[in-house]
Amino acid sequence: MPTYQRFEDLPVWQAAAKLYDSTDDFLDHAPPRLRPSFRDQLERAALSVSNNIAEGFERGTTNELLMFLYIARGSAGEVRSMLILAARRPYLAAFKSEISDLTLLAESCSRQLRAWADSLQNSDIAGPRHLNEKTRADYQKRKARETGAVQFQQILAQHLPPDHPLHPSRQRRDSAGESRD
Repeated sequence: MPTYQRFEDLPVWQAAAKLYDSTDDFLDHAPPRLRPSFRDQLERAALSVSNNIAEGFERGTTNELLMFLYIARGSAGEVRSMLILAARRPYLAAFKSEISDLTLLAESCSRQLRAWADSLQNSDIAGPRHLNEKTRADYQKRKARETGAVQFQQILAQHLPPDHPLHPSRQRRDSAGESRD
């Protein structure tokens, strides 16, 4: 998994920036009948997606990042809701395809944000603000121990008698559905 140093390099931030750009383009040529309050809210919600990703990324803790990712996801949902409602307006019928594309882009942002948040929730890293030489070294030692323990178990299992239930060849046979001796 790549490590990003700048929020601008994050694929989800780039998608959110595209969502804002495309929303802005849509609003530039949407009919004047689209109310100013609706335009303003849609623009602010679309901009909120990328801004909250950026703010969370810059915060320095995993918990703060998660909070801002969920806010960004909420904004992507708000954009999607507004676009779905706009698509129901007869005077926007000529924009149905463009609205559909924007809706899909907002949905893509939401999915990416959810996947990122899920991966962070399962992480044992508290965030860069908590990292120093000692915590980095402790994290690397812990990961090395975990990897070493798995490798040791695999080596140990290979030295068991072939008829032992934990011997690798026995487990392969059992999982393939062969009958036991």
